[in-house]
Amino acid sequence: MYLVYKPEGDEEPKRWRYNPRKIMSAERENIERLTGRTWTDFSKEVVQGSSLCRRALLFTFQKRDHPTLKFDDVDFAWDELTLEYSKGELIDMREAAAESAPADMRTAVLARIDEQIAEAFEDPEEEGKAQPPVAV
Repeated sequence: MYLVYKPEGDEEPKRWRYNPRKIMSAERENIERLTGRTWTDFSKEVVQGSSLCRRALLFTFQKRDHPTLKFDDVDFAWDELTLEYSKGELIDMREAAAESAPADMRTAVLARIDEQIAEAFEDPEEEGKAQPPVAV
């Protein structure tokens, strides 16, 4: 999964690989303080579209390159920040949907996932099966 930031006026987006299992403890703890959520709740809410959670994640990734950055300085328009699945993750989702989607919806579901796969970013470093965001 990727956090993708494309501020208005920028030609190329900035893309960070987001794997909740690989965020270091100091960053996780800071995100918990900033959002008032446990890491598990944060991980769910960032995928569900929580603006505060996505802002905290953007702040965390930007702070790695800009150590003096303050949380209050991070601001974005809703359409400038997205969370995107990688091609491999979408392929895994398609396999699961092919087995579990209701028969009357299966064709439409698979067609939609196929569209997303065609447009998805392909990470040359991605290996193996995608894992769920966090252990619950």
